[in-house]
Amino acid sequence: MENMNKKKVLFLCTSNSARSQMAETLLKYKAGDIYEVYSAGVEKGEVDARTIQALEKFDFDASGLRSKHVDEFEGQFFDYVITLCEKASAECRSYPNTGKQLAWDIPDPKTRAGTHPFATTLSELSNRLTMFLFVENKPTKNTKDIKPTAIQDTPLADFDPITFYKSLTDDIRLKALMLIEYHGELCVCELMEALEEDVQPKISRNLAVLKKANVIIDRKHGQWVFYRINPELPLWAKTVVAQTTENNTHLIEREIGRLDTMQNRPDRASFCK
Repeated sequence: MENMNKKKVLFLCTSNSARSQMAETLLKYKAGDIYEVYSAGVEKGEVDARTIQALEKFDFDASGLRSKHVDEFEGQFFDYVITLCEKASAECRSYPNTGKQLAWDIPDPKTRAGTHPFATTLSELSNRLTMFLFVENKPTKNTKDIKPTAIQDTPLADFDPITFYKSLTDDIRLKALMLIEYHGELCVCELMEALEEDVQPKISRNLAVLKKANVIIDRKHGQWVFYRINPELPLWAKTVVAQTTENNTHLIEREIGRLDTMQNRPDRASFCK
């Protein structure tokens, strides 16, 4: 019997040609019995042929995929809206009529280095979705394994691994980093709520340590400053952060719950301006 109470998920990317198509296909496979899944782009585009090739390589059904513009879903409610690129995050960071919005920093396979960029992106999305399903307390019905493939990496010239690991040795810093990794972007007040810290300077000081180590970067929007994982982190460091979060989500489940119930969370941007 079909589940009539499925939660709706919308994946957003620039042109709905690669990442968001992969994410839609993967989540339908992993948990299509409990999620109604869609994807769209903030620009008009076409599904990249390499996206279809990567999906079919791992025996996913890529038939019927088409690129959709976000306007097709205007007025619809989604329980989750998940942006997969910086452009979609910036232009659609406060999607109307949604229960929860996440911003995942997934490199564009069309421009990333390496011998198998589309397969690598598919692997990263599969890991992210496994974490998403665990955190949201929705068991996966399928566990198809997508093995990661090697990609080249150009590290930050001034990135110091010793400083990187030292920056992770504090409980507040590590949990803040894991929360930022999961949500994509958070401000100080959100981290204060999640970590139950009443003193803003304490959170700010720890974020400053992570920023000085080049682990996170910030951006100002109105009166708020938002923090996210540095997109120029070396791949190995990104992997450390991602896998630490993916494999230890039990450490931040209560913090994620506090964020879900937080009142008057700061608005990041108007929708698709």
